[in-house]
Amino acid sequence: MSAVDKAFQGLRHMIATGRLGAGERIPSEGELCEELGVSRGSLREAVRMLAALGVVEPRQGSGTYVSQLRPEDIIGSLSLTFELLPLTGLLEVYEIRRVLEAHVAAQAAARCTPETVRTLFSLIEAMEAIDDPAEATELDHRFHAEIALAGGNPTLDSLLSVFRARSRKYQVFTLPEGPELRRKSDEDHRILATAIADRDPVAAAGVAQAHIAQTERWLRAFMPPAEEDTLTDRTEGRA
Repeated sequence: MSAVDKAFQGLRHMIATGRLGAGERIPSEGELCEELGVSRGSLREAVRMLAALGVVEPRQGSGTYVSQLRPEDIIGSLSLTFELLPLTGLLEVYEIRRVLEAHVAAQAAARCTPETVRTLFSLIEAMEAIDDPAEATELDHRFHAEIALAGGNPTLDSLLSVFRARSRKYQVFTLPEGPELRRKSDEDHRILATAIADRDPVAAAGVAQAHIAQTERWLRAFMPPAEEDTLTDRTEGRA
C-alpha cells in the first residue's frame, strides 16, 4: 500500500467509524501525519481525493471539515468515475436504471402534486415543439429528473441523475432514424405523465420500465457489431 493509500484509508476509517463526524474539523496535519505514519505531501493528496468525492471540505483559513455526508451528495460523486464507462459498461448497468426509474415513477404517481403534473406536461409540450436534438435531449433529462424529484428520495434522484448524464453523451436523436425515435419517446412521455397524473403507480412503473428498455435498445445502435455480440454473450452467461 502506498503512503497516499495509507493516508486515504486512515482518514476514511476515522470517518466511517464515527470518530470524525459530519461537519467536524479534522485534526491538524501534524497530528494526522504522526498518527497515520505518512508525510504531509501524502496526507494532502489523500485529502484532495476525499474532497473530490465530497467527503471532506477544505475551507480557506479555517481547515478541513468532514462534509455533511448526505447520501445524495456521496452518490453524486460517482459521476467522476461513471463518466469513464464505455458504452458496453453503461449498457450493463441499464438493468439497474430500469428498476430504479420504475420505482421512482410509481412513487411519483403516489405522491404527485398538481404542480408536478403541470411541469411534466409543460416539458412534454416543449419537447414536441422543438427541432434541435440536443435541446430535446436536455428537456428529456429534465422530464425524468422531475419525476425522480417527485418520487421523494434525494439519493435515488442523485443516482439516476448520474446514469442519465452518462447516457446523454450518446445523442440517439441524431441518428438517421432520430425523428421516429423522438416521436416514440414523446409518446412514451405522454403515457407516463398521464399514469402519474392519474395517480396509478402500477401503470407508471410499467411504462417507465418499458421506456428505459427502449432507450437501451436505441443506445445499442452506437455499438460496433463485435462489441454487441460480446455484450450479448456476457448478458446471457455465455462468456
